[in-house]
Amino acid sequence: MTDPSLPSPTPDAARPEPLHYHLMGIGGIGMSAFARLLRARGARVSGCDESVTELTAQLQAEGIPVDCGHSAAHVTAPSHGKIDVLVASEAVPKSHPELVAAREAGIEVRPRMALLDELLRAGPSIGVIGTHGKTTTTSMIAVALTGAGLDPSAFVGGIVPEFGSNARVGAGPFVAEVDESDRAFAELGSETAVFTNAEDDHVGGNQATYWATVEEQHAGFAQYVAQSGRVLLCADWPGLRELCTGAKEILSYGQAMGADYRAVNLRPDPDGTSFTVTFQGETLGEARVGLPGVHNVLNALAALAVGHLYGGEFEAAAAVLAAFGGPGRRWQRVGTLNGALVIDDYAHNATKVAAAVQAARQTGRRVRVVFQPHRYLRTQQSWPRLADALMDADEVLLLDIAAASETPIEGIHATLISGRMAANGHAGVRYLPDRAEVLRVLSESAAPGDVIVTMGAGDVWKLARELVDPAGARP
Repeated sequence: MTDPSLPSPTPDAARPEPLHYHLMGIGGIGMSAFARLLRARGARVSGCDESVTELTAQLQAEGIPVDCGHSAAHVTAPSHGKIDVLVASEAVPKSHPELVAAREAGIEVRPRMALLDELLRAGPSIGVIGTHGKTTTTSMIAVALTGAGLDPSAFVGGIVPEFGSNARVGAGPFVAEVDESDRAFAELGSETAVFTNAEDDHVGGNQATYWATVEEQHAGFAQYVAQSGRVLLCADWPGLRELCTGAKEILSYGQAMGADYRAVNLRPDPDGTSFTVTFQGETLGEARVGLPGVHNVLNALAALAVGHLYGGEFEAAAAVLAAFGGPGRRWQRVGTLNGALVIDDYAHNATKVAAAVQAARQTGRRVRVVFQPHRYLRTQQSWPRLADALMDADEVLLLDIAAASETPIEGIHATLISGRMAANGHAGVRYLPDRAEVLRVLSESAAPGDVIVTMGAGDVWKLARELVDPAGARP
């Protein structure tokens, strides 16, 4: 089925055959979503990635061919038919053999952000921006709009259980997660920009698409907002309104007095939080989010606000959000171990880690965290804050840093975090790089009153699966 809310560029429409898009890095969470959306609009799609994963296997099962590895031959001697457009991240060097071969063959090379820009500008659109909470908020908006009968399309940086996918095709508004880790996002805009927060992430270092300074990154947020029709900003996050002075229309959400959409009368319990939603002083109704933490109340409030803005029925949207279990790796309930609840979470910077720890505390259980620091640069920039964010956990087992292709930085090590925590009086922190030992320790000591949370943007999720099922992390 072709999605009428997605673009069909004029030059393409006259072609007797649909365009063939080849996506480099198709196994990534974003590129795989593009692949699914493009195929849904009738395009021919293929791709390649460095390794075979669950996601590439799923794409193949859906009829999207995926080659393992990168090669100029994918362009010069394609095994899946002549390529019309090669889509690649801006992070791929222009000297890459596939890109060089495409240019020499006269094949259009389209950056992924240019493709997202087309989707956002094709019709009614909601772009979710901010340093934290984008994936969960985007998922909640898409689920809420679906429940309210608005039939959205969606582009999400995680697997949404309700869709069984990171993409959804519908005839209504297009909801997209817009990632600031690619500087090209600042060239985009949407009918509605949902602005969750702004902090210092994806800044510095030698990553091709990262920002030189946090000021430049925040200017990128401001540019996106100015290029959008309106902004719905989180009133609880200091400084956001100052980044929205160029907005054509400003609405706000949060607990703060004066917010247009407010969450009031919060009633937290071990499984989530119930709350009342008001709009400019008038009660819209009761809502619930089945994920702990105030940050998830705010994410759900943003989704309900968007549903209200687009004419959806509040009660219907609230009902589906109450049953929402979260996207993959965002407070994901993996299972149990000896009665202990096992959770996996993507939290990898200090603000996200602190929010995840507080969510764990809300369960009323003993909080046991397995934390894998992510990237040497991020650890260098924030290890004191990471240590402080983990202090409220009862026990912390620290793995080695997940390099994510970065070169190690001398003197930057996970023990910086454990050392600061111990110096500040935490008696339950251990540097434990041997994963087999982590599994042994937790398997032998897990009890019904525990919540075990694996945290990080690396492959720490495999430990959560193995704790629940020793074969769970294997292909």
